[in-house]
Amino acid sequence: MNDFQDEYLPGDHKPDVHIKKRKKSPFITQLLLFIITIATTVLSGLEWQNGSGGLIEINQLLIGLPYSFSILFFLASHEFGHYFASRYHKVDATLPYFIPFISFFGVFLNFGTLGAVIRTKSEIPNKKALFDIGVSGPLAGFVACLIILVYGFTHLPGRDFIVSIHPDYFMPKHASGGLQLAFGDTLLFSTLRYIFTSPGTFIPPMSEIYHYPFLCVGWFGLFVTSMNMVPVGQLDGGHIIYAMFGKKNHELIAGISMILLILLGVLGVLQMYVYTWITIGWAGWLFWATVLFFILKIQHPPIGDMEPLDKKRKIIGYIALFVFVLCFSPSPFSITF
Repeated sequence: MNDFQDEYLPGDHKPDVHIKKRKKSPFITQLLLFIITIATTVLSGLEWQNGSGGLIEINQLLIGLPYSFSILFFLASHEFGHYFASRYHKVDATLPYFIPFISFFGVFLNFGTLGAVIRTKSEIPNKKALFDIGVSGPLAGFVACLIILVYGFTHLPGRDFIVSIHPDYFMPKHASGGLQLAFGDTLLFSTLRYIFTSPGTFIPPMSEIYHYPFLCVGWFGLFVTSMNMVPVGQLDGGHIIYAMFGKKNHELIAGISMILLILLGVLGVLQMYVYTWITIGWAGWLFWATVLFFILKIQHPPIGDMEPLDKKRKIIGYIALFVFVLCFSPSPFSITF
């Protein structure tokens, strides 16, 4: 999103002259947020793997480090993709602000962070700059996800690992009568699972991958990438569509995307409370659609220079849209009782 931060103070004797107000460097704030996010993601990684409850010993924190390192690597890759593209086009942008989320043990779906953002503090001059800044984050984050997932699938622990967490895992009555969370499969996740796992290897089902830090973070990265690539407003996908196809086509595609999000959200609500046989949809998409409509907005603000993109950028744009298809899951979370 574009966030214009320049502040001007009118001069007393020259009303037409503006003096830029000096600001303190935000570096200290960003550093503190990063350190806090390391702590919250370590705790979250420990919780995903070991479950909640009990006091934490210092040596246990080491268990959460692979998760923390992986998720920060993904978020940093995504945001620095935006940052370096902004710098290339001489757009003033901040370094990433990491957003910690305090891990209260027992809180459901706690990833230890709400992501990271950079803030652009000057106007984006043209469509090429808009496209490059918009596409660089998702593609950089996508590459990071590939690295994490390939490593995760090629270094799967044996059956003893899941038994150490669920001693009764291979018994007939395991998970019967309790609440169960399952992550939704995606085209990319299932393809990598097929390519990089060997016959005879224990492959955790989607209801257990949150115990495996690299698979959990890789899946989370695909989920975040797909959310950012929804072609609406000033999301990364919105930037790409606007730069590639122009204002009118962007409005059409954004409108259709919103209708689909609302439909998937409604199906998710019906699945939870009315028709349990529905297998597609997630109530969270309804919330995301609400955020897009009221906060981020559906339309994209105009860009001054509307010169068409060159062929190379269009090819990259279509690759990015294909990445969206690979990462998207219509039912990213399902909960059964």
